[in-house]
Amino acid sequence: MTKILMVCLGNICRSPLAEGILKSKVFGFKTSIDSAGTAGYHIGEKPDRRSIGIAKKNNIDITDQSSRKFVIEDFDKFDLIYAMDNSNYDNIIRLARNESDKSKVKLILNEIFPGENLDVPDPYNGGDFGFKNVYKMLDEACGIIAKKLNENG
Repeated sequence: MTKILMVCLGNICRSPLAEGILKSKVFGFKTSIDSAGTAGYHIGEKPDRRSIGIAKKNNIDITDQSSRKFVIEDFDKFDLIYAMDNSNYDNIIRLARNESDKSKVKLILNEIFPGENLDVPDPYNGGDFGFKNVYKMLDEACGIIAKKLNENG
C-alpha cells in the first residue's frame, strides 16, 4: 500500500483539496491518503468553506477531514509527502532526520512541470476564483500521481 501525505501551511485550503482529489482518483487502489499543515493554526478544524465548496462542485466531499499539524513521525508513516509550495517544502525538509526522509518530500506541481519548483498559490486571502484555480492545478497534478500509482500496481 502506498501512503501519501499532502501538506500546506494551515491544512484547511490546499492540502485538504489535494487529499480529496487524489482519493477520488485512486478509489480502489491500494493507497492511503492524508493531509497536514506545517503550522498548527487550525488543528481540529474542518477545511475552509471555499475548499469544501469547490470540492463539492466537483462531486468530492472533504467535510470529514480535520486539520492536523505535520509531525516528524509522518516521515515514518508515509511513502510520499507532497508539499504545496516551496516554503512548506523547506519547513518539511528542516524536520527531516536523514536523506531517506528528504527523498520522500516533493513539490506537487513538479508532477505537471518537472523541475520547475512552482508553488500552488495559497488561496486563503483571495476570493473564490483562487480556489477554482487551485482546484484545477491540483486536479491535474493528482491525475498524474494517480496514473503513476496505477502503473506501479
